[in-house]
Amino acid sequence: MRALLVLNEKSRRGVRDGDLVCRTLEEVGIDCVRDPGAGDVNAVIAAGGDGTVIGTAPLAIERKVPLGIVPLGTFNDLAKTLGVPAGIEDACRSILRGNTRRIDVGRVNGTYFVNEASIGLSTRIARKQTPEVKQRFGALGVIATTLESLRAARPFFADIAYDGTRERVRTVQITVANSARFGGVIERTDASIDDGWLDLYSIEVRTWWQAFSLARKAIARDPRSGDGLRTRRSSRFTVHTHHPHHVAADGEPAGMTPATFEILPHALEVLIP
Repeated sequence: MRALLVLNEKSRRGVRDGDLVCRTLEEVGIDCVRDPGAGDVNAVIAAGGDGTVIGTAPLAIERKVPLGIVPLGTFNDLAKTLGVPAGIEDACRSILRGNTRRIDVGRVNGTYFVNEASIGLSTRIARKQTPEVKQRFGALGVIATTLESLRAARPFFADIAYDGTRERVRTVQITVANSARFGGVIERTDASIDDGWLDLYSIEVRTWWQAFSLARKAIARDPRSGDGLRTRRSSRFTVHTHHPHHVAADGEPAGMTPATFEILPHALEVLIP
């Protein structure tokens, strides 16, 4: 197998384990090239976190080859969803086996996402989690920027349109998820990354009691509306806000509102164990 390797050299593990990834891929029998302009390859491999994966996905789609993952990020949501091993050697060997699965890809404002795209609180968190913060502090940096963003969180009004319906909400966070697992902690049992649907979550918490109830719902994997949570399912959502708000797609900038979220069914072929 000959593969184009995309390595996130700005991450903590990318710096620490980059050479090990290249060496291990070669040892298991995968000929690696690092030049994006290289000729024919059988696969594209993303070595990094979810941001690296989604940044690499267009290369795989353009070249019409499967995408392999060596998880080196903080949460590695897509790798966990697909059952990719966390260890470098096991992940490399699973790529060599060549088993594939086609998954859906989301798109917002022309930017792809595989896990989720958001407006509100998590976009503020994502903007604060710069590569420098992640590299220096790792998971502690994620916690610190989250707490800082929570203190500054303010609700905003948004109009959500889908399937001929329009709803006006007062929210602190709108998330549109393609996967059943995202955010490092959220997982629901009635969704799949290849089901052709997007799931919208609007967090409309007004009291500490609602916040407590919402946390219990997340732990219980209960996606039903209520207790400060609004959930909707569609293949396309359009969100308008009174003032422009940043949009993030898998933690990466994806323009401003208004924003249209849509599903591209089975658009990406991925290598799985």
